[in-house]
Parts: sequence; C-alpha cells; structure tokens
Amino acid sequence: MPKVGMEPVRKKQLIEATLEVMTEVGYHGTTISLISKKAGLSSGIVSHYFGDKQGLIEATMRHLLEALKITTHVADPLERIDFIIENNFSQTQGASSATNTWFNFWALSLHNKGLHRLQCINHRRLESNLAYSYRQLLPPREAKNAAASTAALIDGYWLRYSMGSVGNGNFEEPVVRIKQYVRDTINLFAD
Repeated sequence: MPKVGMEPVRKKQLIEATLEVMTEVGYHGTTISLISKKAGLSSGIVSHYFGDKQGLIEATMRHLLEALKITTHVADPLERIDFIIENNFSQTQGASSATNTWFNFWALSLHNKGLHRLQCINHRRLESNLAYSYRQLLPPREAKNAAASTAALIDGYWLRYSMGSVGNGNFEEPVVRIKQYVRDTINLFAD
C-alpha cells in the first residue's frame, strides 16, 4: 500500500481553514495566524507550503475552481449543459464558506493580478465548456451567444441567490430557470 505524505493532508487542512476563517472574519481580517490556529498547525507551515497569505488565498481559489471542472464524460450535449449548471449551484459552491470566499475573490481580483488571472481562466472555462455542448445543438454563432448568455445567467443568479436577496440561498429555482432558458434557446433553432 503506497504511503501518503503529510503535505497533501496539511495543504487541504490549511485550505479548509482558510475557507472557514474568511467566512468568519472576511479577507482583510484573515491572517496566517488565524488560519494556522484553525487548522491546528504552525504558522510556519503556511510559508513552507504556500509562501505567504496571498499564495494560500490563490491555492484556496484554485481549490474552489477545481470543484467546477467537468469531471464527467456525459455524451449528450443537453445533459452536459445541465451538469454544468447544476455543478455551479452545487452544495460545495453554495456553502457559506465558499460563498464568502467567492465574494472576496471577485472583489480582490480587480486589484490582484494572480487572482484576476484565475478569474479569467474560470470565466473562459465556463463559456468554453458551455459552447462545446451548444455547438452540437446550434449553429456556431448562436452557440457562442448561448454560451455567453448561459454563463452570465449562472453568475448573475448565483450572486443574487447567494447574497440572499432572492431565494435565501436556495438554488433550486435558478437551476430550473437557467435550464428552461437553455431549452427555449435550443428550441428556437429546432427543425
């Protein structure tokens, strides 16, 4: 049986602690000391694995972005679009720790090159994954437009419902609405 090193375990502990601390005190209140205390590890371990607070924040965002990757090989394009929508509104992405971290991430990405780069990657990946499926269902120009609109709906609904301004954090309604938009768009071009 292969021996698993402590590095992946400790990194995961620190990332989870970062999510919790950012939920409790926000980005500006988040310190390496609070994170390491929450994780039950020494402060030096953060520097050892991530360099500094910024490196840990970027690793935390990569962790959340990783959860959004398409990990299934659904052949049916409509089912794949549905999966992408559901994945963006999953329990992982809707948890209060993830929600607070996403809010901080979006705000910080305006002024931080590393986080801005991650945000751009996330946006391009979402649209690209949607466009891949739409191209199997729609003419090329319409596929590109539908992908951009669906991505905007995902981001907009996620933001509104995460903030509790509508739906109190319940994502069932936006998932249904976005899926209906997808079907309406596809039906416009059906033979």
